[in-house]
Formats: sequence, structure tokens, C-alpha cells
Amino acid sequence: MELHHIRYFLAVAEELNFTRAAEKLGIGQPPLSQQIRSLEKEIGATLFHRIPQGVELTEAGRVFLDKVYGVPREVHEAKCAAQRAARGELGLLRIGFTGSAAFHPRVPKLIRDFRRHFPDVEVSLVEENTVQLVTMLGSDDLDAAFIRPGLHELEGLRLLRFRDEPMVIALPSVHPLAERESIELSEMQGEPFVLLPLGAEFCLSEEVVKRCRESGFKPRLVQEGPQMASVINLVAAEMGVSIVPRSLTQLQVKGVVYVPLAGTYPVARMALAVRRNERSDTAQNFIILVREYIRSFRIDSNLEED
Repeated sequence: MELHHIRYFLAVAEELNFTRAAEKLGIGQPPLSQQIRSLEKEIGATLFHRIPQGVELTEAGRVFLDKVYGVPREVHEAKCAAQRAARGELGLLRIGFTGSAAFHPRVPKLIRDFRRHFPDVEVSLVEENTVQLVTMLGSDDLDAAFIRPGLHELEGLRLLRFRDEPMVIALPSVHPLAERESIELSEMQGEPFVLLPLGAEFCLSEEVVKRCRESGFKPRLVQEGPQMASVINLVAAEMGVSIVPRSLTQLQVKGVVYVPLAGTYPVARMALAVRRNERSDTAQNFIILVREYIRSFRIDSNLEED
């Protein structure tokens, strides 16, 4: 049984007349009658009684009509849904992000723009540290992730890099340097530091330690915070100072002051990480959106191209 058999049957059932049904379908009456006889033979039941005025449905025909009435519409909807899925307009997009990336103004905007462009795609968000996000990408538990990468390559992943972001010093508001317009990194020698765990991020803590050593000292780590927001709260608790991406200054916590760094300062790197062999049309649409955004706003002139 083919779809055109059902279409022919429905036309005859609606018109109850082979001539009018044939005209509606744009075919001749003999071929239409032949197709209906073929359908009845396949089903093994008579679907229409021939009467002087045309035809009427048999009991088998009425039951068959009830079952197949919506088939052409359902097939059309299925076809349209498949076409939309092939264009990445349906489905699920799983996006990961680090705690610090969540405060970057581009990240919520990109997610918001994607949802507006593709309202029928379900977006699932996961917050984790960079190491865990990279692992989840490798195990196909995420489609894309905003991470804080280091300078080294990540096997199997493609990075769409944003412009490096300056980092600033987060100080307790009672700190003697809290009123300064800027601070040299070397002035932080001897200060207690609060940082993210060194193993949790490829970039932020390693970058801070590296820059401190270049300034002549090793930072004295007194406390680790599992996420960037907890680091800021530990600074508010006067546990120590920290060095955070400038975008974190929007996180206004009572008792914390952000002061720019003078001279050579650490930078926070951020990128959208995706699998190099990513085939999902939905993920590709998000990648295209991010790439176009990076290009149009000149966020990074070193965007990786494959």
C-alpha cells in the first residue's frame, strides 16, 4: 500500500463519486477505479458499494477511513519535521560553560540569540570546570562548551577563540590598596591568594601563577574556591586577594573592590570548544552563530579555521 492509494481513497470517500474524485485528483476516472480496486484487493475487503448516484462506504470502508483520514497530513508534518531537523531547527543542543565564562557578556547573548533564531531547539545548560567540560565533550555528553583554555591544543577539539580578556585584582574593601586606581602585580607579593583549584582550569589559575612568578614572586595560596563566584565570596570574607577576569566585576559583592592591574597583566582566555568531527546540524548552527559573532565584532583575529 502506497501513500497515493490512501489519497485516492480519501478523495472518493469525500466526493462519494468517482468522476468528481478523479477531477479533484487531476487523473482519469478509469485509472482511479483501477487504483481503488487494487487497494481493495490488497486489503481483502470491499471499501465502496456502487450505487446509481455514485458510491457509498461499506462498513470496512468506514473503519478504514477512520484509521487513515489523517495519514496524508501526518506524513506531510513528518516530512516537514525531518527537513527542519536536517536544517538543525529541531532537536537538542547541550551547552557547557565554566563559572567564570557565565559572566562573560558574550556568552548569555549568544545563547539568547540562538534560542531566538531556533525556538524549537531545546537548549540544555551545564556548568562545570574546564577539565570536566572537556571530558564531557569527549564522551559526547555535550555538543559545545565555553571553556577557559590554555595555550596548548586540546586533542579532538576545535576552539573558536574569543579575544583575551584582561584580569583585575579583587581585594577586600578594607585592604590598604583598595582605593588605588591601579596596582602593579609585584605589589601583591606576600599577599594571601584565593584562587580556583589549579587542576580545575587550564587557564585562569595557571596564568595567575605564571604572571606572578614573572613579577618576581610565587603567590601564597591560602584557600581554593571551587567556582569563581565562591572565590569572590572568599575575598569578601577577607580570606585573601584574587585575580579574576574583568567581566567578573559585574559580580558586585559587598566587601569586594576590583582594581585594574598596571603594566603587564594576566589575561583570561575563553573559547567555544566543539568536537572536530561534530556532525549535528543543530550544533553546526550554533557554531555558525558564534563564528559570525566573533567575526562581526572582531572579538578574535586568530579564529581557527578548518
